[in-house]
Formats: sequence, structure tokens, C-alpha cells
Amino acid sequence: MPPLIEFERVSVMRGGSIVLHDVSLRVDPGEHVAILGPNGCGKSTLIKTIARECYPLLREGTRLALFGKERWNIFDLRPLLGLVSNDQMTICTREITARDAVISGFFGSIGVQSYQLLTPGMERKTAEILALLDIAHLAERPVDQMSSGEARRVLIGRALVHDPRALVLDEPSNSLDVSAQHELREMLRKLARSGIGIILVTHHLADIIPEIERVILMRGGRIVGDGRKPEVLTAAALEDLFGLTVDLARRDGYYHLW
Repeated sequence: MPPLIEFERVSVMRGGSIVLHDVSLRVDPGEHVAILGPNGCGKSTLIKTIARECYPLLREGTRLALFGKERWNIFDLRPLLGLVSNDQMTICTREITARDAVISGFFGSIGVQSYQLLTPGMERKTAEILALLDIAHLAERPVDQMSSGEARRVLIGRALVHDPRALVLDEPSNSLDVSAQHELREMLRKLARSGIGIILVTHHLADIIPEIERVILMRGGRIVGDGRKPEVLTAAALEDLFGLTVDLARRDGYYHLW
């Protein structure tokens, strides 16, 4: 199968400044990858470029392909990549039920509109996703009455309704308390073991679940490290990445930094 993501010398400009500089990256189908770096390093722009919200500068040698194709209709691409972002958290947290929020993933809308036709297959799939994520009991509760952890699960459910080949998560543990972070990580472990690819973007080292074996380090809009966790996640590399002296520990497959 062709690579899930293939960047060759990709640079992206936002607000008059280049925020990604000559990024080359390949992610294969089914691969579990974490992209780690401080705030402002270009992680979110990288995700927006994958999602076709940002586009690279036209330069010699630049290539950007998803699933082996360089040109996509965004509506054809959406079912293949399940995107969960903080922008969606803001948009989707409103007076719609968890069920309607999840099923709206079939249409790319926020909630279900009167003109949208729901099929029995969509209803069944939504029920399966709610059960998979242990939120079936929240099906009729409005999202704006949920905790941040519950709402995050609903967003993940919305991204999963198409059975995408990969789940792309942008800073998924933001605004979650310790208990909700633990629940999120356990759920991501279950999804990773199910076979779906996981691309996790974070600045929290503890978000990198044991099933993720490859870590990419980003700083200043560039990739400064890429490899297996034991090779990349060293105290020296993380001190250079975050610009401060750190202590690094490993426990039960997780890495911890302080």
C-alpha cells in the first residue's frame, strides 16, 4: 500500500511567516506515530497541512501526497482520516446530543440537519461507536453539559464513524484532569490495538502511549528527530527540544518528564 502521508521538502507560510521549513516525512498505513514538540513549533500547522486546511509553498522538489495521491477532493479524503482537533472541541461543544454529534461525522456537519437523510446503517454504526468508547450512556446528553473528557470521547467517536485508516489527534489531553487523561490514554491504547493508525500530536510526553513506537521531534518548524522511542526520547534530546534541564523516567511503557 502507498504511504499514508508523504511530505518531501514541504514549507508552509501562515500570517506572512514560514512556519514549516522543508519538512520531509513519511508515515505508513497502520503505523502509530507521536509528534512531540513545544508550543509554537509547527505541530498544529503540520496537522492542518495533512487535513488540507493549509497548503505548501510551490517550490522545486516539494511534494505532498496522502494515500499515494497529490490531489484530493476534501470530501473524499475526510472518511480516510479521522481528525480530532481543539478547533473542533470549540465548534462542537454546543446543545446537541452525543448521538447527533457522532452521527454528524457522516456529513461533516455540526449536529444533524433536517435535510440530512439518516440510514439504518448510520444508526447502527453510531451505536457501535458509542459502545466502543464507553459513552453509550451519554447518547442523549447535550455535549455542552459534559465534562471535557466526555466531550473529547464524543469527538473521537465523530471521527471514527467512517472507519478511517488513521486517527489524527491534535493535543488530545488539553484541558483534561488527571483522571480524564488516564481514561483517554487507555481508550487510545484500545484503538491502537484494534489496527487503526494513530498519529498523535502533543507537547505532553505522557500522552505517548506504549503502542506508539515511533516519535518525531519538532522545533522551530523543523523535524529535529525521528526514530524509535528508546533512541529519540533521551534526556539530552528533550533538554534540547524544550530548552531546559529535565529528568526522564520510564514506567509501564510510558515516559515521564519533569
